[in-house]
Amino acid sequence: MNDTFSGYHPAVNFLYFVLVIGFSMFLMHPVCLALSLIGALAYAIRLSGRRAVRLSLYGLLPFLVFTAVLNPVFNHEGATILTYLPDGNPLTLEAILYGIAAATMMVTVILWFSCYSRVMTSDKFIFLFGRVIPALSLIFSMILRFVPRFLTQFRTVADAQRCIGRGLSSPNLIRRMKDGIVILSVMLTWALEQAVTTADSMKSRGYGLRGRTAFSIFRFDRRDAGMLIFLLLAGMVVVGCTISGDLSWQYYPVFRGQLLAPLSLIAYAIYSALCLSPVVLDWREEQKWNALKSGI
Repeated sequence: MNDTFSGYHPAVNFLYFVLVIGFSMFLMHPVCLALSLIGALAYAIRLSGRRAVRLSLYGLLPFLVFTAVLNPVFNHEGATILTYLPDGNPLTLEAILYGIAAATMMVTVILWFSCYSRVMTSDKFIFLFGRVIPALSLIFSMILRFVPRFLTQFRTVADAQRCIGRGLSSPNLIRRMKDGIVILSVMLTWALEQAVTTADSMKSRGYGLRGRTAFSIFRFDRRDAGMLIFLLLAGMVVVGCTISGDLSWQYYPVFRGQLLAPLSLIAYAIYSALCLSPVVLDWREEQKWNALKSGI
């Protein structure tokens, strides 16, 4: 699916994900967590479709439950005691709520990173950092490409092995383990070969040499400047409200914090606009396109 925000300058894309991922990691305010989760989920659906996101959430759900349950089992802080565990330690409401908040934060960050991998392609990352840190930017771009390419190649190798009777569907556990080791060996060889080939290819092209020029399709225009100004202003507002305590929230010893203060409401509005801006941009472009089609 076409994404309007992906068409912005790589600097704008990178700054956006730095802001939303950073705020999602450090803002433990319940409202901020909810807004960030909604924004990440909406954008992930926009980029990958409902079915892909639903499958991802099914995989993340056990992790979410495990993280939420793990905290109150080992953390017994909090003033509101609900009951006592078999070992005699108290089970507190604050520990349960903090576990849910921490699990929500982790799932939100994972969703934002999935969006990042779809928007910030390797050519964008190399365009931004290729001259500053050429070796590190190349390695990082290879890492971003490695997982989807590895999964695709794994399916290809597994299908080829299954055609010669070495698939992973054998009822014999020992046979499945042997076949899995063969596939793993093939994949490791393929990954090392791809890394060497890419390194030799980039070296032969003079990558990282001083004075080397490179073709780029990215141009910074007025639209990018407007979006960059919005991101900077929104980021400064959220940081300012965090420093002033309007987005502060404590889980221990009691669950409390700023919720409906005037500056908190302003921060909620700015933060929701920040998290939902890619989806809003897509919606506006769709409205413009529908208006143009209706006028034909």
